[in-house]
Amino acid sequence: MLDLPSIASPQLWAISIAVLLGLLAVDFVLTRRPHAVAMREAVGWSLFYLALPGAFGALIWQVYGHRPAVEFYTGYVVEKSLSVDNLFVFMLLLAAFAVPPQLAQRVLLYGIAGALVLRAIFIAAGAVVLQSGAWAFLLFGGVLLLTAAKVFREAVRHDEYQVEIEQMRSVRLLKRLMPVTSDYRGGKLTVRADGRRALTPLALVVVAVFMTDLVFAVDSVPAVYGVTEDPYLVFATNAFALLGLRALYFVLHNVLDRLRHLNYGLAIILAFIGVKLVLHWAHGLWAGVPDIPTDASLVVIAVTLAAVTATSLYADRRERATTGVTPR
Repeated sequence: MLDLPSIASPQLWAISIAVLLGLLAVDFVLTRRPHAVAMREAVGWSLFYLALPGAFGALIWQVYGHRPAVEFYTGYVVEKSLSVDNLFVFMLLLAAFAVPPQLAQRVLLYGIAGALVLRAIFIAAGAVVLQSGAWAFLLFGGVLLLTAAKVFREAVRHDEYQVEIEQMRSVRLLKRLMPVTSDYRGGKLTVRADGRRALTPLALVVVAVFMTDLVFAVDSVPAVYGVTEDPYLVFATNAFALLGLRALYFVLHNVLDRLRHLNYGLAIILAFIGVKLVLHWAHGLWAGVPDIPTDASLVVIAVTLAAVTATSLYADRRERATTGVTPR
């Protein structure tokens, strides 16, 4: 049975959760009045949510030392890169449900709040699995390697994520349980219609976003456990990555389709962390097996993301020059 190391005391957990709830409360207040998000507003909040983990990591470094700080930064970069892929799916969902621009940020905020609860459950479950024995590293590594193969295969085949509302089980279940209005009713999830309580399309898309994140959590939580075994740091990386997701959506909305090589990068990152976990398991059995240090992991992940971003932008610029389309 493994004893997972953690820098967090009960007081630190309490303070962190209080700060998280406070940030979510601020976001709910800001989105109380539905409005289309301007680029200036989105960039401002994106910079804030990038500065926040930067400062948090510096604080961890000062108080707890180099290793947990590097583990936090590495886990955050992994989560943030995976969240960009989430954004592309969210963009398709919002388009499929014809969400009005002024309600988009409210949908994302509801989805993020639900995702935080979901991730907390997955992180706790992951900690329990890891405590049961070193075999869990092999299990998590295998999951990530299989996911990496799937992501790479989809990238090679240029498979596109399809959103068919009527085929989504969550949507069909909700429609069976309650009637659904034909139009959006501002930021309301339910309304009184024809003398009974009914759902609005906003409720359907929020549940769809939440269920989509359930799928992503299966990959992202083991990926961060491949960087650090500290449940607190895993939670912190997930929280910071998700908190900035709403603002980042509006910043990247018009350029997500230009990151055409992103899935290749994500496949490489997931495969790398999967191999790292398998080697870590093997290292516990045979000391001669190398154990990849976190500093090296951060370099590999950062270089991979930089490379696929550069090649994506180059390929996009070349295609637009060939077709005569002016880049946005």
